[in-house]
Amino acid sequence: MTLYALTTFLSAFLLFLVQPLIGKYILPWFGGGPGVWTTCLLFFQTLLLGGYAYAHFTSTRLKPRAQALTHIALLALSLVWLPIIPGAGWKPAAGDEPTLRIFLLLTATLGLPYLLLSATGPLLQRWFSLTHPDKSPYRLYALSNVASLLALVGYPFAIEPLFSRTAQAWGWSVGLGCFAALCGVCAWRFRHAQPPGLAPAAAEAGPDADQPTRGQKFLWVALPALASVLLVATTSKLCVDVAVIPFLWILPLALYLLSFIICFDHARWYSRGVFAALLVVAGVLVWYYLSDGRHDRMARQVCGYSVALFAACMICHGEAYRLRPAARHLTNFYLHLSLGGALGGLCVAVLAPLVFNDHYELQIAYWAVALLLAVIGLRQRSRALVLGVAVGTLAGAVALPWCLLENSGKTTALLAQASRFLSYCRTFYLGQPVWTSVVLLALLWSLLARGRAPTGSWRWGFAALPTALLALLGTAFVVQIRERNADQLESVRNFYGTLKVRRYHEPGQTSDYHVLSHGITTHGLQRRRLLYDTWTTSYYGRKSGIGLILQDTEPVQGGRNFGFVGLGAGTLAAYGLPGDRLRFYEINPAVPRLARKHFTFLSSTAAADVQIVLGDARLSLENELAHGDVQHFDVLVLDAFSSDAIPIHLLTQEAFAVYLRHLKPDGVIAVHISNRYLNLQPVVAALAEYFHLNLLAISETPEKKHWWLYSSNWVLLSRDARRFAPADLQKAADKPKAGAAKPVLWTDDRASLTGVLR
Repeated sequence: MTLYALTTFLSAFLLFLVQPLIGKYILPWFGGGPGVWTTCLLFFQTLLLGGYAYAHFTSTRLKPRAQALTHIALLALSLVWLPIIPGAGWKPAAGDEPTLRIFLLLTATLGLPYLLLSATGPLLQRWFSLTHPDKSPYRLYALSNVASLLALVGYPFAIEPLFSRTAQAWGWSVGLGCFAALCGVCAWRFRHAQPPGLAPAAAEAGPDADQPTRGQKFLWVALPALASVLLVATTSKLCVDVAVIPFLWILPLALYLLSFIICFDHARWYSRGVFAALLVVAGVLVWYYLSDGRHDRMARQVCGYSVALFAACMICHGEAYRLRPAARHLTNFYLHLSLGGALGGLCVAVLAPLVFNDHYELQIAYWAVALLLAVIGLRQRSRALVLGVAVGTLAGAVALPWCLLENSGKTTALLAQASRFLSYCRTFYLGQPVWTSVVLLALLWSLLARGRAPTGSWRWGFAALPTALLALLGTAFVVQIRERNADQLESVRNFYGTLKVRRYHEPGQTSDYHVLSHGITTHGLQRRRLLYDTWTTSYYGRKSGIGLILQDTEPVQGGRNFGFVGLGAGTLAAYGLPGDRLRFYEINPAVPRLARKHFTFLSSTAAADVQIVLGDARLSLENELAHGDVQHFDVLVLDAFSSDAIPIHLLTQEAFAVYLRHLKPDGVIAVHISNRYLNLQPVVAALAEYFHLNLLAISETPEKKHWWLYSSNWVLLSRDARRFAPADLQKAADKPKAGAAKPVLWTDDRASLTGVLR
């Protein structure tokens, strides 16, 4: 028993430790956005499915001796993959499809080791059930989840701060060698086990040994699929609106695993009534944070989404555990669970960007969980579910007004929100064709009405509350989506996120202005009135740090040479003069098309030469150096950090070494550090100190009447102190602050956002 437990624990620990580790390696190569982690999760879930399939088919098709020898041979072969450090040859080139390349990279780097680690849980549980037929193997599953949780929690707080990426990769490789030895011993001892067909009758007896039905197998797939969708969608949402940091990768995954641990340890931990109530509150929280709570404090958003995810995953995994089969169907059960997990990840990472032009899967998944729970509960005539929904409705009725009042600070906000929600319902139900509502309600009722005959303790009136709540939740989500798409000119979703162009009316005017946004971050604004359409806006006003340094750069023969990391709407092109060369580096291929279609900054720049280079800026600059193409920038603008999902690899010591090689001796690096949740000035200050650069920080807060200008924070760096001598720069410079944060130097091997969170 000890050997099985130790091997299971080590395999699960390594299985989940490698996920954030390899993510940190490849994140800089593909833009540093949440799409990288989403694709990694899909890969891990796919390999998990492959490992469970391997465990199932070798357990059912091979005799113990053949199975043991096959597994030992694969364990030895997996050591060829060590160490798991991705080669530089896997860095993408411009035009490469990122999802496919990430899959190929991960397969080549840790394919077979990860497959075997994935197979260990169900495989060892099957071996244990054959060698110890009088003991339950499900405790090993709970142990594996504990190890997984320990790896995830330990990474951001202990492993990442203390060890470099290289040390982490070598340490993991040593751990895999130890695992291969332990698992090899387990396999060698198992080779003489009694074949499954000759297992003692006691191990296979009892009503639970019945063949699973198609309905059970469907739920084995559907329930974990929904949990997987919620996991990936919640992670993506947190990373887009907060930051792409290992903690926010790991927190949702840890809660997902914790629900597995609790549910699969014992049936008593999952109460339908309790978690049905929590699901109602979760729906209210998600609705709130997707609308009025988008600008709420970071800690509250993280807590709200986390509570909602945990409640939904407990329902999915708790209901799956209630449907568990006898031990002889164990590998088949886990195979279906992993299939559901892989399908959920596939839906979010691959299918959703093809089908949707925005992130709708979070709302759809919560509604689907509520629907599935209602169908299961009402088919089984569960009074606990109805009572839980009732309690949850009361709790939600209290929680929502509290959230609204806390966020707005005004009592009138509660009445305004209640009025708006009633308007939602009226618009949705009265605005739809009557036959649509009738068909939907009839379909839902047909699903609920099938099943066993009502018992004496059940009344059909009990079905009214879950059905009404389901309709109300669907109404709230649908109309919320409609409201978010109001005034929208175009929405584009791809690997790098969702970009939206909206049209608004200018305050007090009949004219319009266009806004380009990613999530809740603005990437460009243009007034659409003649003469005003060339005005610089948002963070790039004439009195901002970037505006001052670009205007103070004297014209030279042949024109000035500016580089911009990040295109946005192309606002900075408005500073171009005849003869200037403006070179934009943009990773998202959708941005240039939107900038040219809905904005005129690029087309109306004053005879400057505008060039757009697609691909990750740092990789593009490195490739240019490799080919001897030094840019000699007068000013290099790093404008990739106003979004909350920042690319860390653009602010490391190695990245700045590349920038400085492209800069003129008196050139300037301008870093835009306006950010709600991150204080990046200590990072830039550390880089200035390391490279002996002069630093000037400029913060601007425009007058309220200049609504088209935003508050901005820029940091200017140069080898030549004379670049900061002009009076306008000195006048705008920030005064030194007492007790300023200690400089934090980031390198490719050591970089963490944990120390710069506001």
